[in-house]
Amino acid sequence: MLSARGLRSLEFEPITLLYGGNGCGKTTAINVMAEKLGLQRDSMYNRSNFFERYTALCDFSRAAPIPAASRVITSDDVFDFMLDLRALNAGIDQNRAELMKQYFEDRDRRDFRLRSLEDYDELKRINSARRLTQSKYVRAEGKDNVREQSNGESALMYFQDRIREDALYMLDEPENSLSVSRQIELAAFIEESARFFKCQFIIATHSPFLLAMREARVYDMDQDPVAVRPWTELGAVRAMYDFFDKHRAAFERGEK
Repeated sequence: MLSARGLRSLEFEPITLLYGGNGCGKTTAINVMAEKLGLQRDSMYNRSNFFERYTALCDFSRAAPIPAASRVITSDDVFDFMLDLRALNAGIDQNRAELMKQYFEDRDRRDFRLRSLEDYDELKRINSARRLTQSKYVRAEGKDNVREQSNGESALMYFQDRIREDALYMLDEPENSLSVSRQIELAAFIEESARFFKCQFIIATHSPFLLAMREARVYDMDQDPVAVRPWTELGAVRAMYDFFDKHRAAFERGEK
């Protein structure tokens, strides 16, 4: 069984969602399936001494081979990615002072002579310094300045970069680090990837914005036994609906 609530098997759509609160077993189910299928993953995860014995007892059937690009993406992967970006940003910040100094040197340089093609990049840099303001020069030379991206933008960029066409992706709580607007963007990206690029997704989540994805099969792992349910009947979604419905008058009056 994949949870303590009688989940013995799963049937999958292009988008399959495992919903439930902490401790319901949705992350464990993702890890068991990923291990059984041999999917790529970047971050390690906690596993008991019985994990290998347990996965050996699990079985599955598939209609086609698992594409080579298939992988697991966890919130730890996204967090590690953002830490790497911050480290890169530190390098960019250190280099900024050097670029500012180089700007004035290039702008005021009068002794440059183009002698070969090897000097062409230097000529372009000098012309840029004479043509651009200091800030635009630093931006152009620094390129790919990821410092301007928020954590949410960086997290969304991670998913967009990792997810390719025609592959299986298991996502463990991808909404972590994403604002509401970014979660909605991610949901649209997943829908389009499944519809137009032949991707398949199995996602553990409690985000209402992901649970609302069109034509997704949703397993409610808070139910005993686990059952497929409409997203509008899920506990977290109903709680959010009831809260905003309670304050409907305030929204309609435009209260602050």
